[in-house]
Amino acid sequence: MDYVNRYFIYAVFPYLSLIMAKFILASASPRRKQLLNWAEVDFEIIIHPTDESYPSELPPEEVAIYIALQKATAVAAKVEKDKIVIGADTIVVINDEIIGKPKDRLDAIRILSQLNGACHKVITGVAIVQHDKKISFYDSTEVVFHSLKPEEIEFYVDKYKPYDKAGAYAIQEWIGVIGIKKVNGDFYNVMGLPVSRVVQALSQFS
Repeated sequence: MDYVNRYFIYAVFPYLSLIMAKFILASASPRRKQLLNWAEVDFEIIIHPTDESYPSELPPEEVAIYIALQKATAVAAKVEKDKIVIGADTIVVINDEIIGKPKDRLDAIRILSQLNGACHKVITGVAIVQHDKKISFYDSTEVVFHSLKPEEIEFYVDKYKPYDKAGAYAIQEWIGVIGIKKVNGDFYNVMGLPVSRVVQALSQFS
């Protein structure tokens, strides 16, 4: 394909370049991998261990972006300068308290009991890094739980073992199907990535 034809195709169909380009996802999350696959983004996964601590004065939205930037920049420093790295971090917030991943079974039950019958926010920070160019943003979705019985919460925890998930649940699993009353915002953001916004942002690099 010559330069003129390639330029014409990218100008008329900007998202086609996302299929043909190569991106790096700085995350081991199977849910983020699935969402980018659904979006037909061509990518590979590279992870670099990072410190996920953050300054205590940051508001929750900035916390998610801060950690996403840490993940993305750590990988970007290890790869070729033309590579475009996507970092993301998802947190759950209720009453201004950030809820992380559960430590064990009892902690997962405690977290879900706290979310039970209440409204909370799921915030995903995204950072896209290519050498010295960076784009970062967050997306926030409100999720309202039905009031679940204690035995329903225990059933979910024991069967699905949501120990790797912020807020101790995945909306696409059983508890989301029977336990979520209302979602205000991007459903896929709750899964771990506001994928439509990510695709739009990636097109700025292509």
